[in-house]
Amino acid sequence: MLKKTLALLAGLGLTLTLYAATTELRPDHPDTYVVKKGDTLWSISAKFLTKPWLWPEIWDVNQKVRNPHLIYPGDVLVLGYSGGRAHLGLQPQARAEPTESAVPALPLSAIKPFLKDTRVLDRDTLVKAPYVVGLEENQLRGTPGQFLYVRGLAGAQPGQRYAVVRPTHVFTSFDGSDNYRDQIADELDSNVEMYAGPWHQDTLHDGHLGKGKPLGYEVTVIGTAEYLRGGDPATTLLRDSTMEIRKGDRLLPLDDTPYDAAFFPHAPAKVPDNLRVIAFSDAMDAAGPHQVVAFSAGKSEGVENGQTYTIVRPGENIHDDVASSSQRRAFGERVTLPEEFVGHAMVFRTFDHVSYALIMDSIKPVHIGDPARMPE
Repeated sequence: MLKKTLALLAGLGLTLTLYAATTELRPDHPDTYVVKKGDTLWSISAKFLTKPWLWPEIWDVNQKVRNPHLIYPGDVLVLGYSGGRAHLGLQPQARAEPTESAVPALPLSAIKPFLKDTRVLDRDTLVKAPYVVGLEENQLRGTPGQFLYVRGLAGAQPGQRYAVVRPTHVFTSFDGSDNYRDQIADELDSNVEMYAGPWHQDTLHDGHLGKGKPLGYEVTVIGTAEYLRGGDPATTLLRDSTMEIRKGDRLLPLDDTPYDAAFFPHAPAKVPDNLRVIAFSDAMDAAGPHQVVAFSAGKSEGVENGQTYTIVRPGENIHDDVASSSQRRAFGERVTLPEEFVGHAMVFRTFDHVSYALIMDSIKPVHIGDPARMPE
């Protein structure tokens, strides 16, 4: 296998970060590649490198373009060598593609629901948010085309639209310090007809209720409501929804901020303390490739979009049946086995103390509590 030591400056906007590592080219790498629709920076990098997150190590950023990491379908990538260094660059050509068609770092189709439909709020914002107190004809559930009666919706204008959201997780620190190393995620049940409102986090009776320091509340957008007329409660019309609306669901302003997909795969400068998987998006007991997980750190801990981590399985602590009698395992010598590789995950959205990542590859299921390490 051909190995080259590369030290290239990789830039995004005005930020320059030095990534130095030994870049391994795949033995079957092509010398040229024509970018196709549906490609991602990860998949393209994987055609040339055994470690796709080392994209900044090989990509030639010395190009006279606004963002050197934007490439487009039809671009021809050429692998070359200069000064003993391998580099991947664009073949010179005229290009008139719009920015929206640039190749993303990862498959946006796999994370689309999380770009607009998932938010993390502080408790005060969520508690004060307007809420559904009743539905048309006092029904138990609401569907598109029905009225929702909302309390706390002041200052709205006729025709103004709101996102209908439902709390799904609470992220909590249990160490009481500022590094949040013991952060966990508890699922929330916001059905006020079944549990004490506004939401309930002790469904499993795990002892977390009322303890720790809440870092944020995850909410999922489940519909859109249009303000019709004032009052307390105000009358709104449910325009669309992905599930039935019920009492206790909250209303928030629509998020019209476009998602910035102009990031690239790269290793973090350092791994936040005790970084690990704390929640799943669409899985119960385990997750696999192209599923989303939540990490126990966010922007405040230095996590940013494009950072790639290795997920590992902690080594089990077992009794040493050789050094100690297997008949006395409760008192004998114990040993902790090494960590085992599980897969890689790339961060695509960050909040203050939590971030979301897409599992790019895995050879084993990812579980809650699995640690994240520097990629390897």
